[in-house]
Amino acid sequence: MSTRIAVVAGAGGGLGRAVVSALRTADLRVVAIDRDEEALRVLGPEVHRIAADLSTPEGAKSALARVEAEVGAPSVLVNTIGVHAFGDVMTITPDLLRQQVDLNVGAAVWLTQAVVPHMQQAGEGVIVHTAAEAGVEPAAGLTAYSVSKAATAHLTRVLAVELRPLGIRVNAVLPRLIATEANKAMLPPELLATASTPEAVAGAIALLVSEEAAAVHGALVPVNG
Repeated sequence: MSTRIAVVAGAGGGLGRAVVSALRTADLRVVAIDRDEEALRVLGPEVHRIAADLSTPEGAKSALARVEAEVGAPSVLVNTIGVHAFGDVMTITPDLLRQQVDLNVGAAVWLTQAVVPHMQQAGEGVIVHTAAEAGVEPAAGLTAYSVSKAATAHLTRVLAVELRPLGIRVNAVLPRLIATEANKAMLPPELLATASTPEAVAGAIALLVSEEAAAVHGALVPVNG
């Protein structure tokens, strides 16, 4: 069998880098995409890197076209793109809500639209989106973030139904909190005490894209420390 090609969106972030490593360990050929070209450099020359903004339909479509032209048709997509925001309902502004929805939900939609035709060509497909525990378990002080992640979680289940007839599996992970370097610099130690490591979340994602999870469709997998 030929080596499967996996696209990791948001590969320059803490979780994205861990996913790139986990998928390479699982013998997938990884294409790393991020809008921050400098963040991609640390992944090394053995990882095919594409600098692109995936937050628009045009950006996602163009990036996935490059993946096929430069590497081949992808059969795996892992979407780690996301943005976090604190604040209750009384502090939400139009700009904040738009940011959360555009990046946490919009990128998932545009990436899915862009990758599905290529997966059909490959004859198979697995998509894993990154939602959050806050999207299914209500918590105060994260209103816009929680609502956007709830939409991402439900989108995953809808996509699992819509894309299953095409041979494409869609699932999501639900981290509570990830101990990335960015979060360690921003959050107090007591809040990070039960955080999952990026490697732990990446391990769950690697399992979801593997043949061992071939019967798993529309799952929302908690990864909570």
